[in-house]
Amino acid sequence: MPNSTVQPEIAKKANYNRFPSIRISEDTNQVIRGWDSISAFLLDEVDGSNGRLIIETYKGVDPDPLLDSILKLDPGCTFISMEQAFKTPDDILAMTKTDMGDHPVFGRMSALLLTDFFEASKLDELRDQINTATGIVVVAGPGASLLVDEYDLLIYLDMARWEIQQRMRRGEVSNLGLENNSEKVSLRYKRSYFIDWRALDLHKRQLFSAINYFIDTHTDEPKLVPGDIIRDGLRKTASQPFRVVPFFDPGIWGGQWMKEVFNLDEDEINYAWCFDCVPEENSLLFEVGNEILEFPSINLVFEEPEALLGPDVYGRFGAEFPIRFDFLDTMEGGNLSLQVHPLKEYAKEHFGLDYTQDESYYMLDAGADAMVYLGFRDGIDRAQMLEDLETSQKNGLDFNAGKYVEVWPVKKHDHVLIPAGTIHCSGRNSMVLEISATPYIFTFKMWDWGRVDLDGLPRPISLEHAKN
Repeated sequence: MPNSTVQPEIAKKANYNRFPSIRISEDTNQVIRGWDSISAFLLDEVDGSNGRLIIETYKGVDPDPLLDSILKLDPGCTFISMEQAFKTPDDILAMTKTDMGDHPVFGRMSALLLTDFFEASKLDELRDQINTATGIVVVAGPGASLLVDEYDLLIYLDMARWEIQQRMRRGEVSNLGLENNSEKVSLRYKRSYFIDWRALDLHKRQLFSAINYFIDTHTDEPKLVPGDIIRDGLRKTASQPFRVVPFFDPGIWGGQWMKEVFNLDEDEINYAWCFDCVPEENSLLFEVGNEILEFPSINLVFEEPEALLGPDVYGRFGAEFPIRFDFLDTMEGGNLSLQVHPLKEYAKEHFGLDYTQDESYYMLDAGADAMVYLGFRDGIDRAQMLEDLETSQKNGLDFNAGKYVEVWPVKKHDHVLIPAGTIHCSGRNSMVLEISATPYIFTFKMWDWGRVDLDGLPRPISLEHAKN
């Protein structure tokens, strides 16, 4: 199991707060720690003669420690797992084939509901088991509330997407209805991004106001807190300045600036990205008395969108946070991939997106040789450029990017605007604050300087999209 993302470390060289938290309650007594204590509390809360305990889980959360603890305390209770009701893997793969497509990175935003993943006859069989059971019945897994109209308690085991990705990398997380832990991480992430998370988020939003207790599952020591405290905390957060918890990741082009300035793990080869504010994947840290609890920051976007965004932005984008902030570190590293983001019409037609990624680079720091590739040079032969790119990619030859793309020297505090549809990338020896629209996954790589990724495999190139 992973260690907590909350570490009691203080940056030595910057006042950058890596673990910002928000005080939402003074009452530490509202928090219950540890599976055994949580289980005892929940069993005491339900009606032992005909109790119904619903444990909803986000995909990626392992409910087994809680279920084992409940069964240890009450061996006579009936346990129903939603895993029993999934459609067959072949049926799920067929159902999701169009949304997945055949590209290694890009799919289409799915409109599937969580109910679409279950077999109706299997759900009916489980309902019959629940209706004939005596004593406490525990229903657990994604969609557990679909089986029971009336229940004593609704519990939600929640987790931020970044933590889910770490567990994917360790082979601990499969996709909805599939046993695909050994599949490439990038494909499991793709399926989650385009399909699973869409269905799970919609289901969670429908339940949110009725959840009696949330459980923070990010660490080895879970923490249960009343739903009203979390909902009140989200309302408070939306009405004040706040930060989400940043996360850091190495990359093939990554640098050394953040490692030194932010006092990060010196054993990492580099840090390429810091996702400082990408609410779809970041966490919020809530202070409840003396306790710190971690929950997905996307919950704030879903539950308090108008208060968070304002009526005009909410009216335009709905319950989506349309801007993101991240750091790109190439100090002592390499160039980013030469890339382009789609125009709005292309994004809508091919991926079901309502807006695309305009962005800018603010240079927090820059070496003497820092530069940005930005825009085509005048008078180039674009057909020849595509031919050269395809030849370089196919045969492992060098591609002369400067022949086709303008190279602009940059210095500290320069600000570079990059409208969607503009070829671009930051060069080496730069520390960039990237401010952009949110669809961060829709980057079409045109050239990656002949590199392989940290896993030793070629990085996906998207010329078929980029050239359009």
